[in-house]
Amino acid sequence: ERPIEMLPEDALHTEEKKKTQESEKHSKKENRQQTVKDLQEQENTQSDQTDHTNDEKLLSEDSNSDQTLDISQLSKEEREKREQELSEKEELEISAQAKEQFLQVKKRIQEREQREKEAHEKRIQELLDELNSLVGLANVKEEIQSLINLIKIRKLRSQMNIPEMDMSYHMVFTGSPGTGKTTVARLVAKIYKELGILSDGKVIETDRSGLVAGYVGQTAMKVHDIVEQALGGILFIDEAYSLVNPDVPNDFGSEAIDALVKLMEDHRDNLIVIVAGYTEEMKTFLKSNTGLISRFNKFIEFRDYTKKELVEILEVMTKDAGLKIEESAKKRVLNILYHKKGQEWAEFGNARGIRNFFEKIVMNQANRLVKME
Repeated sequence: ERPIEMLPEDALHTEEKKKTQESEKHSKKENRQQTVKDLQEQENTQSDQTDHTNDEKLLSEDSNSDQTLDISQLSKEEREKREQELSEKEELEISAQAKEQFLQVKKRIQEREQREKEAHEKRIQELLDELNSLVGLANVKEEIQSLINLIKIRKLRSQMNIPEMDMSYHMVFTGSPGTGKTTVARLVAKIYKELGILSDGKVIETDRSGLVAGYVGQTAMKVHDIVEQALGGILFIDEAYSLVNPDVPNDFGSEAIDALVKLMEDHRDNLIVIVAGYTEEMKTFLKSNTGLISRFNKFIEFRDYTKKELVEILEVMTKDAGLKIEESAKKRVLNILYHKKGQEWAEFGNARGIRNFFEKIVMNQANRLVKME
């Protein structure tokens, strides 16, 4: 068979198609090359930008480094200033806190002191009320109140840094037995404790037998022992005049007085001595030793109770015992007292005698009630 011959137009068409394809192929190649080139240029541009950025960053860092160096140099000077300012600020804050704490503590202390002061004042008033409730003893109550007022003013002078006068608290109670000397001494001890004069409100009672021994050297020891017991309170020596006995040779009473005077001086800030006895005898006692006269400068006289006052004391005793005395019985007691004369009245013993009288009344009542059963 003969091969098919192509017509000239078909050949031309084929040739043009071939050229078109080659042109498109070449165009695509150029496009790819251009794309690659563009990408490379873009990459180079980005790289340049990156390098430029890095350069700027490095320049910035160098610049910052220079600035940091300058600031560092300045902050070194400023640091001390700032540290000082901070230290001063902290000190001010600490000072403010310390001041606040101090004021709080001070306020609590002041409140506690105020409560204590009010408690002391209340207790003193209660003791004064108890003193004033005693029958009779008007002059004694006035003297004790004056002493309390003097002590208060003396303490006030001390608080105001005003010079204080020396003051002796030792006292002499004069009067007959049974006039309330021991009772008042016990109240004075409690009052003086509340006023801060004594550290303890106790009262140690003694007489010649508790101070004088029978052998040489033992008397001073007895006096020392009894004073040691009384420290912080009151040593109450009843019938103190009996320590002086000029009619008895080699009596050790004078030794007891000498020892007592010395110990009173040694413990003057924490011991009060009250000596008691009949008025005239106590004058003789004080003259027996010059040390006694200088130390005992307060005298309080306890006068004998009147007969009506003794009946009032009887009424108080019956009330304290949960009893009640009838008016007719009080009149009868008063009549009995009025009939006591001379030596019999002198030996009655004031309140001691009326206490004995009250005890006989209670005994008679018991005998009567038992028979009623």
